[in-house]
Amino acid sequence: MQRFPAGFLWGASTAANQYEGGWNEGGRGMALTDVMTAGQRDRRITWIDKFGSPHASQAIGFTLPADAQYAVLEDYDYPNHQGSDFYHHWREDIELFEQMGFRAFLLTISWSRLFPHGIEDEPNPDGIAFYRQIFEELRQRGIEPMVTLWHGDTPLYLEEKLGGWSSRETVRLFVKYAETCFRSFRGLVKYWMTFSEINSLIAHIDLDPEKYSPEIWQAAYQQTHFMLVASAMAVQIGHEIDPENRIGGIIMAETVYSASPDPVDVQTTLSSWERNVYYAGDVMVKGTYPLFAPKHWKAHKIVLDITDEEREILKNGTIDFYAFTYYNSQIADREHGREAGDNPALKEDSWGNVYDPQGLRIFMNIIHDRYGLPVFVVENGLGTQDVLDEERIHDPYRILFLKEHINQVALAVQDGVPVLGYLVWSAADLVSNATGERSKRYGLIHVDMKDGGRRRPKDSFYWYRDVISSNGEKLEEDSGEDSPE
Repeated sequence: MQRFPAGFLWGASTAANQYEGGWNEGGRGMALTDVMTAGQRDRRITWIDKFGSPHASQAIGFTLPADAQYAVLEDYDYPNHQGSDFYHHWREDIELFEQMGFRAFLLTISWSRLFPHGIEDEPNPDGIAFYRQIFEELRQRGIEPMVTLWHGDTPLYLEEKLGGWSSRETVRLFVKYAETCFRSFRGLVKYWMTFSEINSLIAHIDLDPEKYSPEIWQAAYQQTHFMLVASAMAVQIGHEIDPENRIGGIIMAETVYSASPDPVDVQTTLSSWERNVYYAGDVMVKGTYPLFAPKHWKAHKIVLDITDEEREILKNGTIDFYAFTYYNSQIADREHGREAGDNPALKEDSWGNVYDPQGLRIFMNIIHDRYGLPVFVVENGLGTQDVLDEERIHDPYRILFLKEHINQVALAVQDGVPVLGYLVWSAADLVSNATGERSKRYGLIHVDMKDGGRRRPKDSFYWYRDVISSNGEKLEEDSGEDSPE
């Protein structure tokens, strides 16, 4: 019995703000990630107050004070400026993707590369041309180009002048940008994702709910609402422009287990699924807020600003497939929520993250049972340190991680879950979104930014090539024996 269906979309994904680089080239404007520093556990946003004094504030929950402005400051490292320099290496990278046998490649279009401030009447022609050549090259090499419209990089001007996703005007401007993408790349791009990890604003602060003020909770829910409205509007326009478009949204997946059979812990676990997974998923798939939503609004004193027109938009802008990212699972109890400590049944990777391949299969089954849509794994990978050993990167730990997760995808397929594809995070090393570090490497391709962005295939590159060529049948590690020395 074939483990994966014919036409299964094997490949990898990236994000513009972590991978693309060229932050001030080709007419691109700045994005919020351009004022985010490197860090370990606490990335900072840099800005200047109304008196001209510089500041660096914790990124999560930050609101720019009145009369202040974002700024790139001396003596700080801004790794997203260069990313992995795909801007100058895109042709070389796509050639490597072809060597791996990619059937699909998911990238983010940088909104500020098309609309530098987000408010322009016409898009930047250099930005359109940049992405068009990439999509044409991918198609010529037999690789399905896929696009995420937003992956955390709102134009900085909109963040500064409008408060980003706190404003309905940002919704309007995003929809204009999305329509530009649908029209400009019609016939080249068929698979679209509106937002990456649209549930993450709520999910991140819910890790430590008592730490954040009611104002931060209100902002998280309101901004998520405006993103959901923008997504629904984009879905409608994308289908109108090209009925062949398949449009999904990306949820940050977390499989949450109860820490005990105590019914209170079980209820806590269910509430976590509601807030952090089902809340946004229900809106995107079913077109309406779930019946449990008012309970969670009340718990955090949320007064959601929503109009009847927006309710209608949500109803008419549902997605075609459910895409998600998956890295770990968690356990929950009454006292700690979903931060109830380590799961003794699981092991951790070198970065302290829980390593739970079976949680992927569990999540896929739960989601398909709830929504009945095809699912798509668009991010799954291992971030850790790699060692360059005489021009080689031996990464059996990554191969093991990917093998175990792909096996669970195969089991989900056998369970009856319709799975569109599996994309490794990431195609090549890039800047870690959480920490801003380069040493936390995810890629199948090693990128050395200290050597002009030099690319080197890792052992996992050759292993994944064999997985794809066998349509998932060949998963056992060969240690890259037929890779060049």
